[in-house]
Amino acid sequence: MTPTLRERIADDRVHVMDGAMGTALYAKGMFVNVCYDELNLSHPDVVREVHEMYFRAGAELLETNTFGANPVKLSGYGLDGKTEEINRAAATLARDAAGPHANVLGSVGPLGIRIEPFGPTARDEAVAFFARQIRGLLEGGVDGIILETFSDLEELHAALVAARSLSDLPIFAMMTVDESGSTAYGTSAERIARALTEWEADVVGLNCSVGPAVMLDAIERMAEVTDTPLAAMPNAGLPRLVGDRKIYLSSPEYMANYAARLIRAGARFVGGCCGTTDEHIKKIRNLVATMQPRQSPVVITSGAVAGPPGIEEVPLAKRSTFGAKLARGEFVINAELPPSKGWRPDSFVEQARALKELGVDSVSLLDGARARSSVAAIPAATVIERSAGIETIVHYTCRDRNMLGMVSDMLGAAAAGLRNVLLVTGDPPRLGPYPDATAVFDIDSIGLTNVVHRLNHGLDPGGNPLGDPTQFVIGVAANQSAVDMERELKRLYWKVDAGADFVVTQPVFEPKALETFLRQIEGFRLPVIVGVWPLTSLRNAEFLANEVPGQRVPAGVIKRMRQAQERGADAALAEGVAIAREMLHTVRDAVQGVHLSLPGGRVDVAEQVLADS
Repeated sequence: MTPTLRERIADDRVHVMDGAMGTALYAKGMFVNVCYDELNLSHPDVVREVHEMYFRAGAELLETNTFGANPVKLSGYGLDGKTEEINRAAATLARDAAGPHANVLGSVGPLGIRIEPFGPTARDEAVAFFARQIRGLLEGGVDGIILETFSDLEELHAALVAARSLSDLPIFAMMTVDESGSTAYGTSAERIARALTEWEADVVGLNCSVGPAVMLDAIERMAEVTDTPLAAMPNAGLPRLVGDRKIYLSSPEYMANYAARLIRAGARFVGGCCGTTDEHIKKIRNLVATMQPRQSPVVITSGAVAGPPGIEEVPLAKRSTFGAKLARGEFVINAELPPSKGWRPDSFVEQARALKELGVDSVSLLDGARARSSVAAIPAATVIERSAGIETIVHYTCRDRNMLGMVSDMLGAAAAGLRNVLLVTGDPPRLGPYPDATAVFDIDSIGLTNVVHRLNHGLDPGGNPLGDPTQFVIGVAANQSAVDMERELKRLYWKVDAGADFVVTQPVFEPKALETFLRQIEGFRLPVIVGVWPLTSLRNAEFLANEVPGQRVPAGVIKRMRQAQERGADAALAEGVAIAREMLHTVRDAVQGVHLSLPGGRVDVAEQVLADS
């Protein structure tokens, strides 16, 4: 079921709005000297096509073609008597295009005249003008009202009063600022945020007039003074005069990059204004998809999950050999092999056999690391266990499957006899070499942990009995050096609460950062498997430090690798192994295992790192 607008506002997720209406209508041959609002009556098919275009691009909220459809502006075309009719028709067109899958916002712009104390129009008169427009939008079936592109805070307040007097639907209140970050009246971004919050707008934000760079600064300032959800809809840069036309030159990629920054700054609703097209919205939609799951991860406290009558969760010690060692508090060693470049299993099976001879407890193949295609984790793990005789940990990402597919994969893994899983959200596809790839992200690693924990209780995600419970030992990932540690700890808490049995850290190059992290999670009572990465060269170190998300390699380590590289490749590899051994010996007594990454799948490197460990 499609979320209501109020549910979208309350869900703490990012949602995509549409782009410019005027830009799109002009591109479809509508002259600039006509009343674009009247096109809802005379050219309804063209208006509907624009809405459908943005909907196909991924917009979850569509705005009606009514920015100037108030009686004051319409009077300039002799259409003020059709105010309600035009707005009603516009809402119906947007509603038709949205269908059951998107929400519709009734667009309300400024009157185009000054109201008191800066002009002759009384406040009550302005409220009445806005009420006529909003009444038509409500009759047409909008889900909420968006008051946009206001530069006079008091005029916006009049529009908000009008909307509140007619309906309790959600209200988006959007001001416009200039390059100084303030309105034409000199109102600061902070003052805007405080006032709109005080007036109880459901969403506050900025649109139009400036490009994304200026808007980013203003949104950051607003985020510091309000907890109300923020919206940002910048122009596609500033227009340039080319011939007799104003052209907006910001590319879809540029807009998407700034959308990411706006989201990190606190914006929860992102879209575009003048100059933005469906291509801009499509890029923003793809960006948003890589930054979050499309459905909120539903977290159910693990202790609250009860299986069907007669079905009990299998104890950790009986699920797998790896799980038994965790339950007994023994040190475990997992070796992580890089993804196979082809489909033949010979190379990774031989590597797994060699690792078993070294005393490694389990092996895993990376699943689509850095958004590159590779042999799927579950069939690869099945081949390794049957051919090499060693347990595996299935490295499984949420990026490429919807929840139904994930459940099917997990049940297939259980049927194949696989018992250990490491559940990660996955790298966004924009990090990979496939420019047209998109993400699914139906649920993230928190949600999938919850799902697998329920499978271990004999229940599917809908609470339906499955028969015998699965017997997965559930691993999750955490970054001990995360920039936003508060968020990282909160996510790990929910993973543990959802049913995680152990956690694997990112590769450790700073023991003190790990020590701090371990103190912070003492209350989680969770076995910690520490990541260790033997650097093979200076290039490998620099790549890990600068191009792999979530990794942190301190300057001191880079310096050591640079000095070693000057003595040759063998010296660099020896130094990388020495650093890995130092990390492992320094932290071994504080953790319950090692997750050893093997660049290039080099078993000889694993042997050197693990010697005397």
